[in-house]
Amino acid sequence: MFDLLRNRYPAVLALLAQLLALLGVALLLVLLKQLADWRLPLWQAAVLQGGLAAALGHWLGLRRWWLPLNVAFVPALLALQVRELPSWWFLGAFVLLLLVNWNSFREQVPLYLSGARTRQRLSERLAGLPADFRFIDLGCGLAGTLVQLARDYPQARLHGVETAPLVFLCAWLRCLPYRNCRVRYRSLWHEALGSYDVVYCFLSPAPMAQLWQKAREEMRPGALLISNSFEIPQVPAQEIIELQDWRDSRLLLWRL
Repeated sequence: MFDLLRNRYPAVLALLAQLLALLGVALLLVLLKQLADWRLPLWQAAVLQGGLAAALGHWLGLRRWWLPLNVAFVPALLALQVRELPSWWFLGAFVLLLLVNWNSFREQVPLYLSGARTRQRLSERLAGLPADFRFIDLGCGLAGTLVQLARDYPQARLHGVETAPLVFLCAWLRCLPYRNCRVRYRSLWHEALGSYDVVYCFLSPAPMAQLWQKAREEMRPGALLISNSFEIPQVPAQEIIELQDWRDSRLLLWRL
C-alpha cells in the first residue's frame, strides 16, 4: 500500500505525514496544558509540527526534496495568516500552482528539472550520433535540456512536449531563439515516437511501465530511450550513467 502511494501519489503520503504530525502536536499541547499548565507558543508549535511532519515523511519513504516542504507547510500557512492577506491572493496562488503542476493531477508527473550536470552528461552521451539526429524530451519542463542541446548540436532536430500551461509557455519562449528547437503543448501519450533517434524523459515511477510499452510499439530499431533516474519495472537498463549529484541521479539507457 505504502509502496503504491510512494510511487504514484507521494502528495497523499505528504498529506498523511502532515495530519499525523498535527495530531501528535495537538496531543502534546493538551498534555502540557493538563500536566504542567504550560502553553507552547503558536510559532514554536508550528515549527515542531513541521519537524515532526518531515520525520514522518522520511519514515514513510518520501524523497528528500519533500522534507523541506513538510517542514515549511504549516509555518508558511501561519505566516500568511499573520499577514492577513486578501482572499484573492489564496485563489491566485492556487491557480498558479495548478498551472505549474497540472501534470501531477492528470498524468502523475510532477515538475522535475534536469540539473546542469545531467544536461552536460546527456549532451556528451549523444556526441556519437549523426549531426542531424532527432531528439524529443517527453515532458520538457522549462526546456533546459532542449536549450543545452540546441547550443551543442545546432544541426540536430529537437522537440519537446509539455502539458502544464505555464511551464509550456516558459519552455516555448525559451526555445524561440533556436531554429532547431520546437516545443508543443501536447501530452506525451499523443506523441508518436517512431521518427526519433533519441527519446528522453524525466517523469516519475508511475508512467514508466506504460511508457516502455509505448516505446516498444513505436520506436524504431536502434533508437535510444533515456530516462533520468526512474527505472522501467522488470526491464534492467542496458547502460547506466551515474551523475553523482545531490539527488543521486542516473541516466538509464535502453536501445530498442
